[in-house]
Parts: sequence; structure tokens; C-alpha cells
Amino acid sequence: MPDSATILSNGLIFIGSAIWVMLPAYLPNNFAALTGGGMPIDMGRNWTDGRRILGDGKTIRGFVGGVTAGILIGAVQMYAEISGLVPWFPPHTLTAVILLAIGSLLGDMVKSFFKRRQGIDRGGEWFLVDQLDFVVGALLLTLLFDPIWMLNTMTIPLLIVILVLTPLLHRTVNIIGYKLGLKKVPW
Repeated sequence: MPDSATILSNGLIFIGSAIWVMLPAYLPNNFAALTGGGMPIDMGRNWTDGRRILGDGKTIRGFVGGVTAGILIGAVQMYAEISGLVPWFPPHTLTAVILLAIGSLLGDMVKSFFKRRQGIDRGGEWFLVDQLDFVVGALLLTLLFDPIWMLNTMTIPLLIVILVLTPLLHRTVNIIGYKLGLKKVPW
């Protein structure tokens, strides 16, 4: 029977693995907010219901900045993986890194589309959907276009940890951003 130190160590490695695997999906939203502004992706157009398609918060510059950040962190991770610096974490493929980064922001845009349809304004909270939209987008896009990596990497226990851990991390990062004046709302 393993001792408590071994159990704790294995648990921390498992949580670290969840964060490691999802880092190319976790960073794009933050960097999209930091690099955003300028032309909205929806070009200011309204949907058939008279509401904006996505809103001013989804910009071309933010999308490019966010995806670039996700790919760059993924490249750093891949270097660390290939160099043997992190043998305890699951390795990425370049395709998975790109898909996680793009899927993250696409998931956020799909959520924004449906938020507008629900009459929830930019910055309005949509509990749990706001915290998991980018994860769902990242995982679905990766499953569609790199299913081998996805099925070899994303075990059910790892997926459960990601789905439980992500809302906690998301809320914490947003509260910090709010307190630093980088976000208008803490969610």
C-alpha cells in the first residue's frame, strides 16, 4: 500500500498533467483579452434577432494574439517534452497544440453567440458555460482533427480532472485580473 506522500505526489502530478495538457487551450483567452481591440470578428453585424452576432469583445487582433500565445506555449512545452525535461507529463503534437489553441477561442465565440441569443450582454455571467466553453471547443476540435492524440492522451480520469479543475482555475485567474484592473468583471 502506497504511503500518503506517494499518493499526494501522484495526485499533484495528475493535476499538473491536466494543466500541462490544457495549457495551449488555457492561455489563448487571456492573451486574446490582452491583445484584443480593433475590428470585431462579426464586423459589427447583427444576427436575424437584431442582436450582435458575437459583440465587440471578439476581435480579429485578439483571436490572432490568443492563438499565437497558445501555439507559442505549446512549442515551449514540446521542446521540454522532447528534451526529456518533463517525462511525467503527456506529450503534445504540433497539430494538437494548434487545435487546442484555435478550438479554445472558437469555443468561446460559440458561447458568445449563444449568450447574445439569450440576451446576456458582454461581461454578463453565464455560470459554468463561461468557465467551460473554451475547454469544450478545444477538446472537440482536437478530437475531430487529431483523434489519435486525443484518444491516447485524454483518459477519462484526466478529462474529469480537467472539467473540475478548469472552473476553479478560470475563476481564480479572472478574480486576479479583476483586482489588477485588467478585467471589468471577476468572472
